[in-house]
Amino acid sequence: MSLPNSSRREFLAAAAAAGIAAAAPRVSRAASDKSDIRMATIGFRSRGQSHIGGFRNNLVALCDVDQTVLDRGVADFKEKYGRELDKYTDYRELLQRDDIDAVSIATPNHTHSLIAIAAIQAGKDVYVEKPVSNNVWEGRQLVAAARKHGRIVQAGTQSRSSKCLQEAVAWVQGGGLGKIQYALGTCYKPRPPIGKLDQPLNIPSTIDYDLWCGPADKVDLYRPKLHYDWHWDYNTGAGDMGNQGIHQMDIARWFLGESSLAPRTFSIGERLGYDDAGNTANTQTVVHQYESAPLIFETRGLPRSKEGQNRWGASMDSFRGSQIGVLVQCEGGHVYAPASYREVMAYDRSGKQVKHFKGSGDHFGNFLSAVAAGDPSRLNAEIAEGHLSSALCHAGNVSHRVGEHASAGEIASSIAHDELLSYSFDRMATHLRANDVDINGDALVLGKWLDIDPASETLANSDKGQQIWKREGRDGFKIPNIEAV
Repeated sequence: MSLPNSSRREFLAAAAAAGIAAAAPRVSRAASDKSDIRMATIGFRSRGQSHIGGFRNNLVALCDVDQTVLDRGVADFKEKYGRELDKYTDYRELLQRDDIDAVSIATPNHTHSLIAIAAIQAGKDVYVEKPVSNNVWEGRQLVAAARKHGRIVQAGTQSRSSKCLQEAVAWVQGGGLGKIQYALGTCYKPRPPIGKLDQPLNIPSTIDYDLWCGPADKVDLYRPKLHYDWHWDYNTGAGDMGNQGIHQMDIARWFLGESSLAPRTFSIGERLGYDDAGNTANTQTVVHQYESAPLIFETRGLPRSKEGQNRWGASMDSFRGSQIGVLVQCEGGHVYAPASYREVMAYDRSGKQVKHFKGSGDHFGNFLSAVAAGDPSRLNAEIAEGHLSSALCHAGNVSHRVGEHASAGEIASSIAHDELLSYSFDRMATHLRANDVDINGDALVLGKWLDIDPASETLANSDKGQQIWKREGRDGFKIPNIEAV
């Protein structure tokens, strides 16, 4: 790599490029009118609240393992919309209902694939939040389940329904700025420490912790909160690359027009700047070395400097104006896609704006339209797309987790041949030093270059990585091995 000197693809084409056989469109059990689709939302303490709002006219039930959250959600819905919803704490009981056509899933990441596959097997169409999986293998099982059972499954990467992004991607892929040289996603988002307990967290009796853990290891927690902070534990989350960054990872891959994993992936980073109960990297650079052009992804959880830790969020780094966004560098200029998904700007090499794409979209509505029509080709974020972008996040984390600690000098020396990656690391090093992080010792982790077979989505050079690449889950919560159609 060196420094610089389509609207969405149709479903069938994307499926073919990913090496999967798409199920033929089928008639939905729901009537052709969207208003007749009966839905339930599973998990709604946080992101699921938007599901409730987006699917409110179709909801007949809510499900959450936290009885307090569940009771409050049902009461709030009745107060706001004047209707009583059925309630469940166990998604398996909910899925036994034949009168529910589709479910939306906004549980913690580690149960996304498990519940989605169970819903598909129960004959439901599915809207599942990002990332759609906890690891690469289980995400592919989710795609296989959708194919085998002919269900309509949408990933919660709502930028795919953004009109401005659809138009910008088509323009760039059509040669609007010449050949793409690289795509760079940034997730510079404030993440203060989550704290650490001396004794295991006491899980309230109102929460079914065994069910909450699902396929993840059932272990004592030493963080002050069960909810949300699971993002920062590899057992249940994927760090900010798999939380916020999955959106930008997806957009970057979309611009590149890639429909598989990259053949090589590499990470540099670590959790730095404080000592807490989290173990995911809060500072990280990942490169997916596609043959067409590299995809670089940068995560920053610390502010611009140590002084900024007195007011988290008010002092974050940016790169070429991007804090949370995607930069696509081309021969003739670059494109910037901020996280609003409402506008995309294109600039020539002199910095003059040459295009300004505008317009958002309705991702929930897109799902309902596809379900009503019984036609998965209408989806803007069909599950294969969600799986691939989620898998890129997981692959980057696998490289990190099988890596070894090294000094900044050792890392710089090992990547000196790669100008673009060296530039990214130099900026990371400057950022960490500004936060008083000593990187002259072995604070950082130099990840292992992963050799990946994009066709089979398997690792070729890491036995330790295989254990992270695939997790079948605990007894009673195992991800099924589904033969691809």
